[in-house]
Amino acid sequence: MLCLPAMQNSQPNPTPVPTEAARSVKVVVVTTVMLSFISFWRAASIVLADLASTAYYIGGITESAIGTAAPYFILAVMMFAYAVRAVYIESCSMFTRGGVYRVVRSSLGPNLAKVSVSALMFDYVLTGPISSVSAGQYLSGLINSFAKQFGWSNELLPPDIISVVIAICITLFFWWENTKGIEESSEKALRIMQITTVMIAVMLVWAGLTLATRGFKWPVFDFNFSEESLGFIHGWEIGKKLLTGETIGLIGILIALGHSMLAMSGEESLAQVYREIEAPKLQNLKRAGFIIWAFSIVFTAGFSFLAVMIIPDSVRVSIFKDNLLSGLALNLIGPEWATYALNAFVVIVGVLILSGAVNTSFIGANGVLNRVAEDGILADWFRKPHPTYGTTFRMINLITAFQLITILLSRGNVILLGEAYAFGVIWSFVFNAFAMLALRFKDTSKRRYKVPLNIHIGKVEFPVGIALIFIVLLAVAIVNLFTKSIATVAGILFTLFFMILFNVSERLNARQKEQAKKNPRGAISLEDLEKLEKFNQESGLKITPESIGSEKKSRVLVAVKDPKNLEHFDKAIDTIDTDKTDIIVMTVRVLEDEQPFNPEMTRQERELFTEIVNIAEDVGKPVIPLLVPSYNAFFSIVNSAKELGVTDVYLGESERFSMETELEQLAMIWGYEQRDADKKIMFRVIADDKAKIEVEL
Repeated sequence: MLCLPAMQNSQPNPTPVPTEAARSVKVVVVTTVMLSFISFWRAASIVLADLASTAYYIGGITESAIGTAAPYFILAVMMFAYAVRAVYIESCSMFTRGGVYRVVRSSLGPNLAKVSVSALMFDYVLTGPISSVSAGQYLSGLINSFAKQFGWSNELLPPDIISVVIAICITLFFWWENTKGIEESSEKALRIMQITTVMIAVMLVWAGLTLATRGFKWPVFDFNFSEESLGFIHGWEIGKKLLTGETIGLIGILIALGHSMLAMSGEESLAQVYREIEAPKLQNLKRAGFIIWAFSIVFTAGFSFLAVMIIPDSVRVSIFKDNLLSGLALNLIGPEWATYALNAFVVIVGVLILSGAVNTSFIGANGVLNRVAEDGILADWFRKPHPTYGTTFRMINLITAFQLITILLSRGNVILLGEAYAFGVIWSFVFNAFAMLALRFKDTSKRRYKVPLNIHIGKVEFPVGIALIFIVLLAVAIVNLFTKSIATVAGILFTLFFMILFNVSERLNARQKEQAKKNPRGAISLEDLEKLEKFNQESGLKITPESIGSEKKSRVLVAVKDPKNLEHFDKAIDTIDTDKTDIIVMTVRVLEDEQPFNPEMTRQERELFTEIVNIAEDVGKPVIPLLVPSYNAFFSIVNSAKELGVTDVYLGESERFSMETELEQLAMIWGYEQRDADKKIMFRVIADDKAKIEVEL
């Protein structure tokens, strides 16, 4: 956004100001918290950094819990993930700033929304630590394996201690990257997934040659439940039968699914990153979802099978449970130096992708907390933008603190983190699926996308697809409460902590709202600020394309005034290709004679630009908003168009002037100001799709 100091003349027929004076004017640039967009490849990379990174630890965790049937259940969960993802796609099509909190709040009310987001935060707080600690385990294992080759009998580095140190370093690195913004972090996520794809291709070919040489045999579908995997029920009669293998049944299958479900971590991140996906928004979300599904099937499920098929039973769990893919690399055919080199490649890629999962946890948790803060449940203090990067850095700092504490408490134990991890994952899915199921009956408006398998009986639609997904998720979640004792205790305590935090913060906000009612007339209350976008300001710049952040050669200007009269802006953002053209959205604050300019934005201006930002996010196209104080609105529009070198100017129908009068005023000023006859500009006045006037001057 751009703010110009006052220009001259407040009469209906403006007296033009010399161009030299306009060029010398200093501006105040105001930016939003987040108004940049990323491709579906980058969006998929952000989610995959979490979802696909589980391939590095899910096999060891699941087999330690349930036995050699683990790969089959991991594959089943990866297939089921596509159905869960469909629920998220439907919710995203309804709520651009969506996710579990917004969906549950709209369907089930604010109290259950706070419970759901509290459980979800437990997921995000553990995503970073389990990924970064796992990366540390792989790296320390690599160093120790090389040391053993050179005759070192004992471990050169204690894995757990080194894992904690490495995890802290990774967390601090991505704290800074996310403080700088999502474009910075999504670029790195894309590069990580490109390198990971190369590693996967090499490993698949090498593993294929190994199986062809040694012989091909599918893993035995066998259960071997550990006492830890049964949690509270290991002493019950059903627990004893499961431990001895006397029975499996539906309970055993649900327990096995519960221990495999953390392979699906990352789905909520898709909803959080949807806000930043570029146009065409929903289509790109579907593309990202398919890429995520295909990649995770090959990598997470495929490599779980390969590990059981290639690594000997005697060492797979006892030695390689914390770094299963290293075990896979070291047990492939070929000279010893080659398998060690491959292991080094696998570990380096693992450190990268597991580090990327830390990045995803920051992005997802930050998005969730932003939704909560926008509703006044989290203190408005957290929403203040970073003075340089415009990000909600205080929320990022809070997330960092929780993750660092979790890393220290875990002492580098991946299995322990994996046991605790599943609570937030499964219950966030349950709340989201149930809320979307309820919304099918509560809100029957037309949707751009629906989860398949819907049956119509008369005028009533029964969402069988969502209902089946919800039943499966709820059954697994309930079983997890009794079989994952660490997750149940830690998850409930963490959820209660966040519930208390949210309730205390909400009450403090309510008190401040009461005080804000005593503000002078016209001031912006705290309640208003919660609903409006946050903005930064930077003063002392000239009105040039460079100063407002316009980097493209082509530019158009859209003049706006009323948040309820934006048909011309809708038209512009729908039709203009923002890959080639910058859309500059400008409003003019008309000043009285000799009235000083106050850079503080008024309530109306905040409402206007909040609506502009919301529309831009819904479409997925970036805009550059400007605020121009002036004594004459028409002069400001013409002068800004000239100084910024725009090709087109879009205007809405004025309350004071007819379309013809608007163009007459603009043409008169343009004729006075424009000396170069070769430079042309198209002025478009648009009231709605059926009423518009276009004049080239």
